[in-house]
Amino acid sequence: MSELFDAVDALIASRSPLPPPAERKRLRQAHGLTLDEVAAALQVRRATVSGWEAGKTEPRPPERDAYARMLKQLAQLYPAVAPVPPEDTAIPETPAVPAAPAPSAAEPAQARTAPTGPAAKPANTALRPVAPAAVPRPAVSTRPTSRRPAAKRAAPASAPAGGADPRFENGPLAVVDVADGQVLAYCVGGLVLDVAAKSLPALVEWTLREGRFGQPKLSGPGKDADPLIVLTGAACEHYGLPVTLTQQERLAGRLPEGHKVIKQLTRANWQLTKRGFGPWARIYRPAQGSERACVQLCIPSWDALDTRHWADAGQLPPADLARLLGTYAARVMTPRGSTAVTGLELMTALHPPTRASEPDATGKRHSEHNPGSLGKDPVDCAPCEAPDGHPLLADLPRFHQRTPAEVLVEEAYDWARPLTDAECLRPHLVGIDVNMAFAAGANGLNVGLGAPTHVKSPVFDPKLPGSWLVDLSHVDLSRVKLAKQWTDLDGELLPSPFTPKGERPQGPAWYATPTVAYAVELGYDVRPVEAYVRHDNGRYLDAWYNRLRDAYLATMADLGVYADMPPAEFLAAMDGYRQRDPQLAIVVSAIKATVKGGIGKLRERPRGEGWKPGQPWRALARPTWRPDIRAAVISRTRINMHRKIVRHAAFTGQYPVAILSDCAVYASDGPSPLDFLPYRDGKPLPGGFKLGLNPGLVKHEGTQSVLWGEGVREQFNAPELNLARYIKDGTVTDQDTGE
Repeated sequence: MSELFDAVDALIASRSPLPPPAERKRLRQAHGLTLDEVAAALQVRRATVSGWEAGKTEPRPPERDAYARMLKQLAQLYPAVAPVPPEDTAIPETPAVPAAPAPSAAEPAQARTAPTGPAAKPANTALRPVAPAAVPRPAVSTRPTSRRPAAKRAAPASAPAGGADPRFENGPLAVVDVADGQVLAYCVGGLVLDVAAKSLPALVEWTLREGRFGQPKLSGPGKDADPLIVLTGAACEHYGLPVTLTQQERLAGRLPEGHKVIKQLTRANWQLTKRGFGPWARIYRPAQGSERACVQLCIPSWDALDTRHWADAGQLPPADLARLLGTYAARVMTPRGSTAVTGLELMTALHPPTRASEPDATGKRHSEHNPGSLGKDPVDCAPCEAPDGHPLLADLPRFHQRTPAEVLVEEAYDWARPLTDAECLRPHLVGIDVNMAFAAGANGLNVGLGAPTHVKSPVFDPKLPGSWLVDLSHVDLSRVKLAKQWTDLDGELLPSPFTPKGERPQGPAWYATPTVAYAVELGYDVRPVEAYVRHDNGRYLDAWYNRLRDAYLATMADLGVYADMPPAEFLAAMDGYRQRDPQLAIVVSAIKATVKGGIGKLRERPRGEGWKPGQPWRALARPTWRPDIRAAVISRTRINMHRKIVRHAAFTGQYPVAILSDCAVYASDGPSPLDFLPYRDGKPLPGGFKLGLNPGLVKHEGTQSVLWGEGVREQFNAPELNLARYIKDGTVTDQDTGE
């Protein structure tokens, strides 16, 4: 009988009840467990647990019973919370799909399945994997048919599932994949559509006429975002595109003009932008009045999603990729290209160059300049703001090296110094990193909107954006003004705030307004020789900063890190936050890259294009090619860092040993930032470094030993090797040091 009982027990265990795949992941993350921890406990591979959570596979005995036991206990600790609906009102799983417009006689009605069931708020994630195996596969129709996974799940707040605008009811984008010969479009919110298009031109038509993709404009005078279609490798094969580009095509950044798919588009009267058919291709027809006909393509297998910023996003299953990109689109904007391109496009989307005028005498409206924008026409920069090779410098001798008195050099810090004897006796080197440093530098910054005006012997005005030729070599960091009081410092242990390498200026040089204003703040007179100022100015980047800040804070909150945490709690929450949801962590990285890349794009240099020095390049035709704005942001970011360093030194007597952009390294008696950052009654030094999540506050970058720092400097015979570059994980290579 015991054998029969054992057989019955095994049979019961083989059918141990399990929650839906998405709920399995929610419960694990609610308890802060990683995939590796669960896999180790159940003695299976990490990929096996991932498959169970994605619904791709199901556990078998004996692991199934143990897995079910774990999930049951977690469900008791973290029950799904369903909102209480008002009387006689049902709360759908996702926002209700707006009613479609009445079909015309030439357009058959579209069958659409609306989601049902209560919504449950997830614990720490905004991204949910779809279980493709649970999606039924009805026959392909000529109209898009919505399909939901059989296991209902909540749509997290940060995973948009289509807005109230019926034009964009299916969200901003879709990832198109092919499985078993069937073309499917994976949308945000778990929606899956059948795609009947058999060619790329037909896919473009389907997207515009039936897909209902897009995103409402971000500003009143702006334009709605065009739909984004992401093609997987299987979709590329299906539509006659190569899965990967050849070396020659990668260098060119596009397919050759004679490719058969490009010919198909041409025959169908579709056009490509001047960049051609590359990883981010824009396919359009000229606008008819206010009606746009444009689709953006993204091809991850062509390296559209740079792994430096998007990690392995391009390798994700289609549903997961749709959610990841959908979260980014909802919080930043629909991607328009690389994160740098998107960062620049976001500026324009928030401040469109033109707007509709008031009606004239005939009642007609006209396009006019939108106040606060950069306008629709590019403006020339000042000669000192022009990078080498710019047409303004065409008359310079070919190998002329421009001096600081000829060129504006506002760049981020790359400075280091040898440790003092006292610092060598401390055991630790601790790095702190400024959150979203360049975004914080853009916040509230007054920048030029129009062309510069050249002025001789001007009186410096800290409120007037521009570039100033002035001698700051007399500024002595051993004695500076802080809070209107002169303070003595060890100037030899501080970098100069006026140069990226931290060396003291030797004479007149060009500086952006924030740099010169800081010299005045430190208590020194300034007498500019000349300047290029911009009387038409404003806080152009404020809306850009606000949107990216909100995107960053919201995504970090999904990962369990909040803006109002006390210092110790913040450090604990930041420890390992990326492992709580690797996909959300990718969104965080992409948001940060959007900030840095957008600022960098303001002074985009020529990229191939057969360019020769002295000739214009493509980026110069953009109103957003503004090296003066880039210089102002970087100047203010560097000055913000120096101001905190000086206040910290005056209060504690501690000086940084290395600075790289937004990271500063200090010698410390303990391994934590709290071991050297001054806090009194939980409050930081006013004007100094403060631990926290908001842009401009700092987080822990990494800790290494002083012996490590001195060892690598000795190993590479580089007494001033910048340790801030390696403080995160301590890895230094010959390539890093130039050996």
